[in-house]
Amino acid sequence: MRGVRVARALARHELRLMASLGLWLVRRTHGTGDGRAFGYAGGQAAMMSGLAFVCVVETVAMSVLLADWPVLHAVVLFLDVYTVVFVVALHAASVVRPHVLGPGVLRVRQALHVDLRIPLERIASVRRELRMTHEKAEGELDVAVGSQTTVTVELTEPVAHVTSFGRCHEVRVVRFHADDADGLVRALARPVPL
Repeated sequence: MRGVRVARALARHELRLMASLGLWLVRRTHGTGDGRAFGYAGGQAAMMSGLAFVCVVETVAMSVLLADWPVLHAVVLFLDVYTVVFVVALHAASVVRPHVLGPGVLRVRQALHVDLRIPLERIASVRRELRMTHEKAEGELDVAVGSQTTVTVELTEPVAHVTSFGRCHEVRVVRFHADDADGLVRALARPVPL
């Protein structure tokens, strides 16, 4: 039964990735509504571009190496092309799902993996804090991009974070990356209408 749930979660993830790619191509965002969006994908753009380039080079190399075996060539070509699309879709998911500061809530996101809603009344403090290393700790959530976070939010009471596979954790401290960390900290310091 657990295997079926995991398979469904993975299939849902793949479909949402492809939907993100579609949103990225038409230059739309997901879930921003009337809130203010704060991107974080700039911190990973160079790395994702490099990874996509390496995947394309590998696809060409495998096509040349397997030219004499048409069936194997077709299978590997399909897998390689899908890998390139997957890498581009991962980056697209980060671009189209930014952090959102909306009425009464801060939504901290990371592609399809994290979507944490923090009620503004639970925020005790917010500060710009560059961290390059992160150790797992009870009650803390680190949403790093390029192995770094730039904003730290401490809460008056915990909020529930549900992982991609349905596990629930209570968090009191949230660290995440924002391309405009100073702007986000300033916006959080001003009261937002509920």
